Amino acid sequence: MIVGLLKETFPGERRVALIPEGSARLAQVGLTTLVEPSAGAPAGYPDSQYLFRGANILSRDEIIRSANIILQVRTLGANPAEGRSDLTLMHAGQVVVGMADPLGNPAAAQEFAATGATLLALELIPRITRAQSMDILSSMATVAGYKAVLLAAEHLWRMFPMFTTAAGTIAPAKVFVIGAGVAGLQAIATSRRLGALVRAYDVRPTVREQVESLGAKFVELDLNASSAEGSGGYARDLGEDFYARQREMIGAVVAESDVVITTAAIPGKKSPVLVTAEMVSKMAPGSVVVDLAAERGGNCDLTRPDETVSFKDVTILGPTNLPASVPFHASQMFYKNVVTYLESLIEGGEVNLDLSDEVIKETMVTHNGEVVHPRVRELLSPQASR
Repeated sequence: MIVGLLKETFPGERRVALIPEGSARLAQVGLTTLVEPSAGAPAGYPDSQYLFRGANILSRDEIIRSANIILQVRTLGANPAEGRSDLTLMHAGQVVVGMADPLGNPAAAQEFAATGATLLALELIPRITRAQSMDILSSMATVAGYKAVLLAAEHLWRMFPMFTTAAGTIAPAKVFVIGAGVAGLQAIATSRRLGALVRAYDVRPTVREQVESLGAKFVELDLNASSAEGSGGYARDLGEDFYARQREMIGAVVAESDVVITTAAIPGKKSPVLVTAEMVSKMAPGSVVVDLAAERGGNCDLTRPDETVSFKDVTILGPTNLPASVPFHASQMFYKNVVTYLESLIEGGEVNLDLSDEVIKETMVTHNGEVVHPRVRELLSPQASR
């Protein structure tokens, strides 16, 4: 059984789906690893390390033709500009594992299905206890939450911690984190480590204890958000009326903050606007908004994906792929999720696509030439396109 590791082709993507240690780990379950030249180099893992761990270096075309399993950080759906060039070599009986954005780009899944290969989308791993060690969204959100704070500190006109000096006392920065999921909690923890005063809000009041355990103050709003969590443990759309009331109530907190970090993203849907231009206009000069939902349109209506916007002396940052900016450790985390997932697929040295396994069933997007995932099929239906 052969596992093929491809070099990423998405612009700016520096992560790799399998680090050298992974090829040795896969060998223990009877898998041989083929690696495209320089696949790991952008993340700090040279070919020599893969060779030392027992992998073989081979061209991209040869890998795609011969591998039973192909590993990528970004498959076609998550790499629409460059991912299509691999499709002509993919074939029935092959399994491709990676991020595929099937809910945001279902048409790509349909295009992929025509190859006959099986596509397993890692974004769809269910939020269940057994799958925590496979959850790439949580791993990458940890990196994004950490890096968001560093970006804010770099652009902020103030310093984060309190300083007492001969020149007087400098007050700590005030940080407001909207959304206390994995990215939000990491942003809280990193802000606290840098010495900021932190407040956080989430539609789920149950996360209050987690927020407070990190030393932040939980902002409580009088809103009914009992249906905030959808299937698989992911956030769901609560409707524009709810978000309008939410914006009205958090405006005062935004105005008092030096840094606002927003993290509210909904799989396959446009991000809800939580921070308006009017709110930003009331922030102090030199303040910063870091919008981690920029890829889906952003939680701030001034956000422009991958751009830095200045509005009345407030900086709005819209990064879309922060984990790629910390590629060494992001790849290390990604690989551990992927290998754990692969170990659930392999039985007796062969791929076993057991659909009684909830993890496999929920992540399978295409199989035998068809789109098989119910949510993706629904998005492709004529009704969904009207």
